[in-house]
Amino acid sequence: MTDIKKPIDIVQEIGGFRTIEAARQVFKEKMDKENLSKIEKIETTEVLIKIANAIAMCDPDTIFIVTDTEEDNRFVREFSLKKGEEKKLTMEDHTIHYDLREEQGRIIDKTYYITDPEEFISSLANRIDRPDALEYIQNNMKGLMRGHKMFIGFYMRGPVGSPVANPALEITSSAYVGHSAEILYRNAFSVFDKEIERSGHFFTNIHSEGLNRPEDLPHARVFMDRKKQTTYSFLCTYAGNTLLLKKGNHRFVVDRSVYEYRGTQLAEHMFITGIEEPEGRITWFTGAAPSGCGKTTTAMAGDHFIGDDLAQMRIAEDGSIRSINPEKGIFGILEDVNREGDPVLMDCLRKPGTEVIWSNVLIDDNGVPYWTGCGEDIPDKGFTFYGPWEKGMLDKNGNELPISHPNARCTLNASALSNCSERIEDPDGVVIGVITYSGRDSDTMPPIRVAKDSDHGVVIGACLVSEATTAEIGATGVKRAPWANAPFIPGVLGDYMDSQFKFYGNKLIAANKQPVMAGLNYFLTEEARGGSSKKLLGEKRDVKVWLNWLAKLVHRDIDVIKTPIGNIPKFKDLQKIFETKINKEYTIDLYNKQFSLYLDNILKRIDLQVDAYRKGTHIPERIFEIMDEQKEELFKLKDKYGAVVTPYQLEENDK
Repeated sequence: MTDIKKPIDIVQEIGGFRTIEAARQVFKEKMDKENLSKIEKIETTEVLIKIANAIAMCDPDTIFIVTDTEEDNRFVREFSLKKGEEKKLTMEDHTIHYDLREEQGRIIDKTYYITDPEEFISSLANRIDRPDALEYIQNNMKGLMRGHKMFIGFYMRGPVGSPVANPALEITSSAYVGHSAEILYRNAFSVFDKEIERSGHFFTNIHSEGLNRPEDLPHARVFMDRKKQTTYSFLCTYAGNTLLLKKGNHRFVVDRSVYEYRGTQLAEHMFITGIEEPEGRITWFTGAAPSGCGKTTTAMAGDHFIGDDLAQMRIAEDGSIRSINPEKGIFGILEDVNREGDPVLMDCLRKPGTEVIWSNVLIDDNGVPYWTGCGEDIPDKGFTFYGPWEKGMLDKNGNELPISHPNARCTLNASALSNCSERIEDPDGVVIGVITYSGRDSDTMPPIRVAKDSDHGVVIGACLVSEATTAEIGATGVKRAPWANAPFIPGVLGDYMDSQFKFYGNKLIAANKQPVMAGLNYFLTEEARGGSSKKLLGEKRDVKVWLNWLAKLVHRDIDVIKTPIGNIPKFKDLQKIFETKINKEYTIDLYNKQFSLYLDNILKRIDLQVDAYRKGTHIPERIFEIMDEQKEELFKLKDKYGAVVTPYQLEENDK
């Protein structure tokens, strides 16, 4: 990342205030006595100047400072209802929010990094030069909060006191966004100055939805200023585009790990969960998967839940890799969440006692939400994301209209989950024993494979592919999804890859604390293994088996079969875990279908990755060495056994 000296701070350029005296004068002119007394408790000069300039730029009618009190939290919730951004449902503390029909996923085509001359950014991202961004924000965001109330919240992305937690401002005209922030993040108003002094930085997020009209959406933008660690979001409402504490600030943390803490920190699109064995031993996992590919389900399968979306990792003084969740809540995809696969989450969604914001689902006449794949009887009519709905309704193409959007979400506090771990607030984080990578892969990789060393583990993450999901507007088909983090990597992908090799290969990691790195795949189909059905070869609940097998591998309780693409389980071990963990009979026929290597598919997959990475810049040569090594070994297997190699043959070859 090229360091350009003193690039302009756009919000300051538009607001015009550069001194603390000018900032305090703005507060006196724009705030009532109650909120003025709140802001006077914040002492960090840079924070106050940033807020003053956001006020000057957006020009709200009134301002509300959201402190860490239940009274302020309640005001935000009630204002969202009063404003109509949310509506009460029958169950207490449940509300429904509908986004614009045209904006129910990340607006990736309208999301840009603000850049300076000769600055490198990811080839997967859009860029806008700083002067052009200034002009666009000046023309489209200045005065956008007139007629609105501005909410200003002070949050921590991570437990207070954590070495890798990040203080962040959320400035918004949307009470729904403010309400979501209160559920998903830790309001740290009382310690905000102290946390900035400890960490040496803070993020700023400025959002206004404007009049919330479909005709404004073509002009909507999400801008991220890496140099000033500030995001600008306007004329949009979907939380993935507006609550920039989440993926916007995640990008900034990725930047920090790659360019400031390379080799000692990582910021990943990963869950964190713990598997407990009968003797009380807990093995902690982090795992990456693109949105909509089972990350929340996998996280919930653990016995000790910490997070389902983001993880920040560091190498601790004792040589362990430790991880925290920057969030304290869940913004989870609802499609196919049901009692069979997600009993813990379903208890929160269907029983009283949990505050939930629903988005873009069907609400029946009794104020009860339903969604695609919920596994329940669907009412005959109701209201959903495109308006009134009745059974049998068809769209303009003659297709049946779904009851909920594929990217419909639920927002709730993780502490509501019966398996939520108290370690979610541990500033030291948990010691990670397993790293997993998974996507929607219908025909190539086995359900589980383990890297023989950390470099091969990095390659598993680098070679992740997935069917595109509806979390991104306009995305279709099958695509590469490196580390499930590529959309959130601001800089050059090769730099990020180098940071992965340096982190997992760091000699500071103790030999007995090096995590197992594995690829998971829940989406193999019968069709891909000789059948005629597109039905999956496994079930949702099988994930408990894969995680428990990995936990035993960490502690060297089981053996493996070595293959060129990673080590796979032995049948007898899986059979026992299937029986004891989920009371399911596991057959040798299913094992052979799941774990035979279809070499032509794998070789084709490797060629796809090599071709793609050869077009990149700064790509470490190590990845090509490993893939060449894998290809050579795979061709030897093919010469010996043919295009399909069974686990028995793989075990025979390994002797």
